[in-house]
Amino acid sequence: LTLRTDSPSRPARPTTAVPPHRNHRTAAIAAARRQPPKPEIRSKQISILLLGTVSHLRRHSSMAGSDPEKLIAKADKITKLSFTRWNADWKNAAVLYEQAAIGFRLAKNYEKAKLAFEKASKGQEMLSSPWDAAKHMESAAMMAKENGEWNEVADFYRRASELYIECGRPQPASDALARGARALEESMPEESVRLYTDACEILEEDAKEQMAFDLYRAATSVYIKLEKYDDAASTLLRWGLAADKCNARNSQCKAYLSAIIVYLCAHDFKQAEKCYNDCSQTDAFMGSDQFRAASKLLSAYREGDIEEIKCVAQSSTISNLDNVIIRLARKLPTGDLELVKTEAAGEDGGQVDEDDLT
Repeated sequence: LTLRTDSPSRPARPTTAVPPHRNHRTAAIAAARRQPPKPEIRSKQISILLLGTVSHLRRHSSMAGSDPEKLIAKADKITKLSFTRWNADWKNAAVLYEQAAIGFRLAKNYEKAKLAFEKASKGQEMLSSPWDAAKHMESAAMMAKENGEWNEVADFYRRASELYIECGRPQPASDALARGARALEESMPEESVRLYTDACEILEEDAKEQMAFDLYRAATSVYIKLEKYDDAASTLLRWGLAADKCNARNSQCKAYLSAIIVYLCAHDFKQAEKCYNDCSQTDAFMGSDQFRAASKLLSAYREGDIEEIKCVAQSSTISNLDNVIIRLARKLPTGDLELVKTEAAGEDGGQVDEDDLT
């Protein structure tokens, strides 16, 4: 007799056998993950990566080596309307113009590079991409700078600024004008200060006066080099007003003292005194170190005390101003100090004798 070990009321559950090949495959995958790749596999992977890199470099080198003249001709062709082409292909043309511009720039053919960047900028405008158009316009300005075409430098940077404004980006718009101003400081200083002034106005309209401090400083420096002291002082007072709006009290007081020094350097004692009186109406200037330095300086002028003027000009308060203002202060006193003393004494001397007919 054969005894059955399982209960007849509980039949054994059938089990599903796992195919042998699946167990082997799972084990092989797990082992492969645990073990580093074989040397021959790794070398094959490296070869594939190298081949991809080489092909990438060849593609870009061939692009860089393309004839810029042919790229320009191709771009001009696909943007020119004809009986067979009813729509200009600005998308591809903009890319071709940019590639041509880069090629001309590498060849140091700055005139053709400038023209190509202009066309690339126009292409981006046609594609409603003013940001890219502005970038290309700035590149055109740099090419014009290389050629010494200063009027075009100003025009291109102004156009770039306008395009940035179209993007709603006042900061890059101001920066573009500032770059143009710096490029023109030596060759066209008058245009340079106009660009600096316009750059300041953009930031002022955007309530970012503090970002314009360096621009006020640069404009003042150019005006002083041109010996346009009234304009320099006006710029400094404008700087002081901007500093007041953003609670930059130290910069405000420095700008006011600098303006007084500029007027004194221009032999305009009356205007310096008027500027001092006007600035003294502000709480920030009253009681400041700059206020005390200005007061001592003007008092020394009224008394005709040359040594005191030089002593104040060497003080630490004035030594902490901008370098261009420090250099002016070190030259004081300038002009006819006796005349200043006489005029000051006449103003303080009271009424003129009406019986004196001489």
